[in-house]
Amino acid sequence: MEFGQGKVLPIRIDEEMKNSYIDYAMSVIVMRALPDVRDGLKPVHRRILYAMQEAGMYSNKPYKKSARIVGEVLGKYHPHGDSSVYDAIVRLAQDFSTRYLLADGHGNFGSVDGDSAAAMRYTEVRMSRIAEEMLADIDKNTVDFTPNYDESLEEPTVLPAKIPNLLVNGSAGIAVGMATNIPPHNLSEVIDALVMMIDNPEVTIKDLMLSIKGPDFPTGGLILGKEGIRQAYLTGRGSVKMRAQARIEKMSNGKYRILVTEIPYQVNKARLVEAIAHLVRDKTIDGITDLRDESDRSGMRIVIELRRDVNADVILNQLYKHTQLQDTFGVNMLALVKGRPQVLNLQQVLYHYLEHQKIVIVRRTQFELDKAKARAHILEGLKIALDHLDAVIATIRGSRTVDIAREALIANFSLSEKQAQAILEMRLQRLTGLEREKIEQEYKDVLETIEWLESVLADEAKVLQIIREELLDVKKRFGDERRTVITSDVSELEVEDLIAEEDIIITITHNGYIKRMPIDTYRSQKRGGRGVTGMGTKEEDFVEHLFIATTHHNILFFTNQGRVYRLKGYEITDAAGRTAKGTAIVNLVPLEGEELITAVIPVKEFSNQRYLFMTTRNGIVKKTEVIEFDTARKGGLIAIILDEGDDLIAVKMTNGQQEVIIGTSEGIAIRFSEKDVRTMGRSSRGVKGISLEKTDMVIGMEVATKGTEIMTVTAEGYGKRTAVDEYRVQTRGGKGVINHKVTDKTGQVIGIKMIKPGQEIMLISTDGIIIRMEADEIPTQGRSTQGVRMMRIGENDKVGALAVVDKKADSD
Repeated sequence: MEFGQGKVLPIRIDEEMKNSYIDYAMSVIVMRALPDVRDGLKPVHRRILYAMQEAGMYSNKPYKKSARIVGEVLGKYHPHGDSSVYDAIVRLAQDFSTRYLLADGHGNFGSVDGDSAAAMRYTEVRMSRIAEEMLADIDKNTVDFTPNYDESLEEPTVLPAKIPNLLVNGSAGIAVGMATNIPPHNLSEVIDALVMMIDNPEVTIKDLMLSIKGPDFPTGGLILGKEGIRQAYLTGRGSVKMRAQARIEKMSNGKYRILVTEIPYQVNKARLVEAIAHLVRDKTIDGITDLRDESDRSGMRIVIELRRDVNADVILNQLYKHTQLQDTFGVNMLALVKGRPQVLNLQQVLYHYLEHQKIVIVRRTQFELDKAKARAHILEGLKIALDHLDAVIATIRGSRTVDIAREALIANFSLSEKQAQAILEMRLQRLTGLEREKIEQEYKDVLETIEWLESVLADEAKVLQIIREELLDVKKRFGDERRTVITSDVSELEVEDLIAEEDIIITITHNGYIKRMPIDTYRSQKRGGRGVTGMGTKEEDFVEHLFIATTHHNILFFTNQGRVYRLKGYEITDAAGRTAKGTAIVNLVPLEGEELITAVIPVKEFSNQRYLFMTTRNGIVKKTEVIEFDTARKGGLIAIILDEGDDLIAVKMTNGQQEVIIGTSEGIAIRFSEKDVRTMGRSSRGVKGISLEKTDMVIGMEVATKGTEIMTVTAEGYGKRTAVDEYRVQTRGGKGVINHKVTDKTGQVIGIKMIKPGQEIMLISTDGIIIRMEADEIPTQGRSTQGVRMMRIGENDKVGALAVVDKKADSD
């Protein structure tokens, strides 16, 4: 169709969109987002460095306004927004972003806290010394040039790059349908690997990793493990685990603090501190009392002060888990190879850099050879003139014009036009004898240079040797020590892997205070002693539970309302001393309303061949597999459905084939086989275990084993041992037999325990007094006796709890 002077062609819109989008995508990929494998630079960075050199902004010259170089880059080479150029300059000048700075900035160039740089009219910049190495010999025809956007100037398509910049400073960019993320590395290590490749072209990636240990981030920190590094180097893709450099210090007041002096690469410090504060506020991490950022010009310093009773290693591990104190760097070594994006392994990156350097050295050598030959040609002409000096002078004097003189010299002495022109321009002082000798010596030197340069061009080994020497020179001048430490990967360790497994005593008071202590806190005493203070308690508070476990045990807390909560032994507050009150258990376990801890049992591991046997105050019993409790819900689990007015008071672990003895406050006990009780789920009621009188109630339950004895203790400190065999086996639900003769003198029974020879007994009074004695010191008596005095009780005091200590475990 004809419309005026033009022509309209029908085009399918899908084809047009496809072609236009491909053009756009390739423009972004090649001209914006991805670095060239040869110099490791994106076009904007390459243009910035070249414009700096053109403007004379060298490292030994005064700083110039950043706005000036931005204008140079925009006006001559980069037809985009000014912010794109200035942001790139800022990044090149940030010591926490770029491993080896390519721009030397003066002024506010931002901070690791995420503060932005000052406006370009305020800051000043110039090339760094190492950036000059990126441009070295660019004037010797070492790289190709291409017209700029308006074809008024030319710009380099790549820089000579004496620095292996792609690996050394890394790169990050998002293109269309692809992205690159290359970590920075240590210059000395990369150069050592290049030298290794020059010396042995058949070198493997595994060999190269002997030199390049892994990324070396400008912010230091730690790298956990080498597997992610190995994958990245072998395939071009991998995940590197980074961790902050932190240490635990003991303060003068006895508390501990965590000092963070280095953080993972590209982590915003201010946001990191804010994230820690939020975790403390939300009680995700409990135990941090103060958080300060004390960083200054001398270095980074984040101070995290801890509560006295917490484990610093556990808190630090939680910080690693929940914050960017531990982060990952996803390596994707994508770069442009001959204008096409390609994922490269370590060997390929080094290979392409060496190939580029070969081309640079060959082109530089050819340039110097052409220059030397041109100089030799001129010197040959000067020698001819000196050898025929009088005739040359006569020819020049006899010529009317310069052109006539030039033509005469060419005709008479077989000179080229350049040689004739050089003779015409020669100063008279060159005619002295000394100057003649200089010309001859220069000619001789130039011929040697030509011979050397031609030998380099003819022998690739010499080219590689030049590259090797220049790389080692760069290493000598700019190489430095590694900042990032590579260590073993401990990030998969669970919290308990950081905690030594130790035997501990855990106590819980009636008012809900809990603490743990080393088992050797209490010395053994003789029967009838006064004891030592074991816990500072509030008025009217007393110890209700005391048991032996380890820091790695799962501690199941059963409540009077039939629920169960779970903690690890190390999660329970470590008391500062024997008389420390401990921590309110509601800070560890989310108890509701009138809910109280009435039974606590340590579980080393959950198994479907083990059972938890429960008893309520009203004599209801229930048997449930331990495996059903292997769920750590914050709100707890249902352990047993209780009748109205009933409480859960005792839980024991069994193997399903054992016998249990239930004791009551009125001195009654019943012994029956747990086989009489079928296995039930957690959400069930149970069955009757003992028939109680109206005034009686269950005070304890033990698992009976042959050859053991029942230790019965009363409120007034009386106790005895009675052989298990004296308790005949009955059917579940019976009334039981007499266990203890209860009188006003003895008080009601407060607890029963199963003991074996060689064990020790610990009694705890309601005032917090603890006594520890040999169980063998307590006499063995019959069921219907009142026992002997085990502990002298103070006025208004009562025995509150009873525990058995295994001496063998105590001595381990």
